[in-house]
Amino acid sequence: MNHTTQITRTRTVTSADGTPISYQTLGAGPDLIVLGGSLRTSQDYLPLASVLARSFTVHVVDRRGRGASGPQGPEYDLGKEVEDLLAVQEETGARLAFGHSYGGLVILETARSSPVFERIAVYEPGIPVAPLPTHWMGPYRERLAAGDPYGAFVHFIRGSGGAPAFVAKMPHWYLRAAMRVGFRGPSWQRMRPLLEANLAEHGQLAAQHGRLGAFTAVTAPVLLLVGGRTPPASRAEFDVVRDTLPHATLESVPGLGHFGPEGKKAGLVAERALRFLQ
Repeated sequence: MNHTTQITRTRTVTSADGTPISYQTLGAGPDLIVLGGSLRTSQDYLPLASVLARSFTVHVVDRRGRGASGPQGPEYDLGKEVEDLLAVQEETGARLAFGHSYGGLVILETARSSPVFERIAVYEPGIPVAPLPTHWMGPYRERLAAGDPYGAFVHFIRGSGGAPAFVAKMPHWYLRAAMRVGFRGPSWQRMRPLLEANLAEHGQLAAQHGRLGAFTAVTAPVLLLVGGRTPPASRAEFDVVRDTLPHATLESVPGLGHFGPEGKKAGLVAERALRFLQ
């Protein structure tokens, strides 16, 4: 089913600090919240949501700092994201949740302290087992301040640890030039305004190192999805996350890397989530 055939309704709820949080709703059935990752908006997850909407009323959230939601604000931290999610949950009554990357971290952090979800599916949630590299953040911030979004993004992909080794070794000037030519479409246009938020979110990700044990408080059953093409070192970390969560199962999705729920093969992820959440 193509997501363009789905009728979506946009709604807004007010978070604890007064920030408006927007979300798109589609489908019918039990309520399910979808929370996306960094550098992504709700639009990126509509293909995934359209498959989930066969069985659920799906609420795809624009986390603060993107879409029609309010800004992150000067006091931004992971706790603000938890407050936002709880506001959407209270408004919708959703007892099911799906999260990708940073969104997966937000859902699990919420479930750790507030048992509002009965079942949770997450795709490669941002719970760091090892310390995250942060050396790229200073140059990234400088490039953003200089009005050079391409230059900032290159610091991110080379320094954050997610790029293939051969890409990380390419000269900064070369990657920047290549991106100026190749990154011009709708995806980049949605991503570019999120570069500032991306920095704050990765700062929060880095700050979670050493907190792994806190997630033993998550009592809900969790489906932990991992891409089959994700590097072995990262896959090993998700094994540790699975073993930390009291009621977690881990499944690999062949052919996908970290970017799967918002990509062309989002349906593969949605089908796995459907089986678990129904």
